[in-house]
Amino acid sequence: MSAPRFESDGFYLALDTSGQLGYVAVARGADVLARKRIEARGRHASLVVPTIAEAMNEASVDAEEVSGIVVGEGPGSFTGVRVAAATAKGLARAWAVPLWAVSSLAAGALGDLGSGAPAVRYVLFDARADRVYAACYGVGSRGVETLRPPHASDVRSILDEQLPPGTVFTGDGAERHRGALEGAGYRVDPAPVGVPSADALIRYMTLHPRTEPVPVLDTWEPRYVKASSAEREWKV
Repeated sequence: MSAPRFESDGFYLALDTSGQLGYVAVARGADVLARKRIEARGRHASLVVPTIAEAMNEASVDAEEVSGIVVGEGPGSFTGVRVAAATAKGLARAWAVPLWAVSSLAAGALGDLGSGAPAVRYVLFDARADRVYAACYGVGSRGVETLRPPHASDVRSILDEQLPPGTVFTGDGAERHRGALEGAGYRVDPAPVGVPSADALIRYMTLHPRTEPVPVLDTWEPRYVKASSAEREWKV
C-alpha cells in the first residue's frame, strides 16, 4: 500500500512553535485559508490548541475534513518544539490522519520564494550566546535541496566552512550576528525569509508532495539537534 501524499485538493493543518513566535495555518492544498500567529512568548503550550481552533473556524474546516497535519520538527526552543510535536501527534491520532514532519530550518528557507529564482540560503536560528542552529539549502521553484543538514554550531565555525557561491544568510540567528556575516562579505536577508511559518510548511509540502509521513504510533520524536540542558545534566 502506497504512503499517503499531500494532495492539491485536501485540507491540511500546519503548525510550528520552534521559535519565539508560533504559527498555525489551515490550507486547501497550496492555498492557505487561515493563518494565525502566537505572539505570547513562553505560552505556546497553553495557546496552540485554542489558536488551531480559531484557524479552523476561520477557514470553515471541520476536523472530519482534515486530510493531514504538517508540523515543524525543529530545531529550536526545546519546549516549543516539544509542544508542536505533542500537539500534532495527538491530533493526528485523534483524527486518524497522516502527520508530516518538516525541518523548521527548511521551512525558514522557504519563508519567501520571491521570483522563484534559485538561491542558496543558509538559515540560522538563534540558540543564545554565540550558538546557532543552522542548515544550508538550495532553494528554487521546484523544491529544496539540503546542502548542509541541520546542526548546532557558531557563526565563526560556519564562516570557516567552504560555502557555496552566492550563499545568503537568513533567520533570527543571522539577524543577531548580522555584523559578523556582513563583515565577512555575505548578505543577510530579513523576514519573511528565514521564518519557519506554517505557510512555509505548506509551501514545502506543495513542492514535495511525496514526502513520507512519520509513524505517529511508534517512536517518532522531533529533531532537537542537541540535548536540552536538563538532559545533559542528567547524563553527567
